[in-house]
Order: sequence, then structure tokens, then C-alpha cells
Amino acid sequence: MIRKSVVKLCSLFIISSLLLVSCASKKDVVYFQNAGDYETIVSDNSHTNKFKIDDVISINVSTLDPQASMPFNLFKGAEEGGFRPEQLDYIIDKNGDIDFPVLGAIKIVGLSPEETKQLLTEKLSNYLKDPIINIRLKNFTISVLGEVARPGTYPVNGEQITVLEAIGLAGDLTIKGIRQNVMVIRDFNGTKVYTRIDLTQKESLNSPVYYLTQNDIVYVEPNKSAITSSALDNRASIWVSIASVLITSTVLILTRQ
Repeated sequence: MIRKSVVKLCSLFIISSLLLVSCASKKDVVYFQNAGDYETIVSDNSHTNKFKIDDVISINVSTLDPQASMPFNLFKGAEEGGFRPEQLDYIIDKNGDIDFPVLGAIKIVGLSPEETKQLLTEKLSNYLKDPIINIRLKNFTISVLGEVARPGTYPVNGEQITVLEAIGLAGDLTIKGIRQNVMVIRDFNGTKVYTRIDLTQKESLNSPVYYLTQNDIVYVEPNKSAITSSALDNRASIWVSIASVLITSTVLILTRQ
């Protein structure tokens, strides 16, 4: 009789543990589920990065006469031994301006690289003939957090990156990440905007946050299974103690029979 009671108790413990494990269905993990075979999707989602406050920008002005364009570039130190001094970057201040050599303060916040290039070309027309202006955003980084394989902050080498490419940099979502509710946190000069995107639907390609901007944060929410696992991890010592007591009790009872 006692042995049957012990067996029932152990069985109840095992069943209770199994009930804590949840399974994910195909609908929870597959991307772009409503895209048909050989379906062509024409995206009207155009995107151009705009400069923000605190952006670090590299601007180089050149002409056929290097001496003429020299005053319009920022350099660190003087030219020595035939070596050209290091060129410095610009930081957009809280007013949205950069302090450009000779020209002074120029407001470029909210402008794209191409728009900034046109603005500088107009302002330099009184000083230089046919200037060549190269502009590059130096602090283009994105952060991917939550249920991904490698959460962290990643630099972007090109001029644009999609939310899928960002997730790819982070090693893709784990099986416990909710694909239907990925959040993108975007900063507009101090104002935070939260936008959610459903990666299981093809319409996500036209989301306003499909293309990321500098300093965007992509957050992948954990599903119920991950939350349950976290709770179990926090109580691991309790479960181990309970299991140890049950096993010890079972052994003692069986050895006395």
C-alpha cells in the first residue's frame, strides 16, 4: 500500500513537471506565412536616413586644387614630414548644427546626406569651383535585444539596414522569441517612438520601421515558455530539493519493505 502511494506521488511530480513545458506551433515561428509560392511583392517602402542630434559625421571637401579646399576640412595637428594631418569628424549639437570651417554654424539635423551635400555645395560655391563633397554617418549602430541568439549593439557599415538584417546580425530569433510582436524603439531628437512589427506576415516589408535608422533598438519579446523557464531557473534550488527529498524517501521506503 505504501509502495503504491510512493509511486503515485512520484508520477504526480513527473506529470506536473511535464505540464510546465509548452510547445510552439508552426504559426508561432515561421516568417512571412501568408506569402504564396512565386509571389512577387513590390514594396513601396522608400527610406532615406536623416541626421539626428549627436550624430557623428565625416565630411570631406575636395577640388582639383587641394590647397583651395584645405581650409574647408577639419584637421588635427599640422602637416609634418610630408604626412597629412588626421581629419576630424563633426558632431551635430543640440541645436541641430555643425560648426563648419569658414562657413560657421550650419543646421543639418533632419537632412539626408544627399540634402546636406546639396546645401554645402551651394554655400561653398562662392569659394570653390565644382567641389566634391563626401559625407558619411560614422555612428550608425543598432541594438538587438531580447530573445535572439546574440543580443548586443552592432555597427552598420552601409547607409541602410533592414530589421531582418539586424536580426540576422544577432543570430536570428530564438525559438522562444515572439515573431508577431517585434518592437522597434526609435529616437527623434529626444522623443521615443515605439512601433511593433509582425514578422510572420509579408506586410511587414512595408512597415515604417522595416528600414532602421541610427541608434534604433529592436526588442524581441519572450513567449510564455521562456517566461516559465525563467521562473523555473529562479526556483531551481527548490525543485532540486523537492526531487532529492522524494527520491530519498522512495529509496528509504523501498529498502524497508
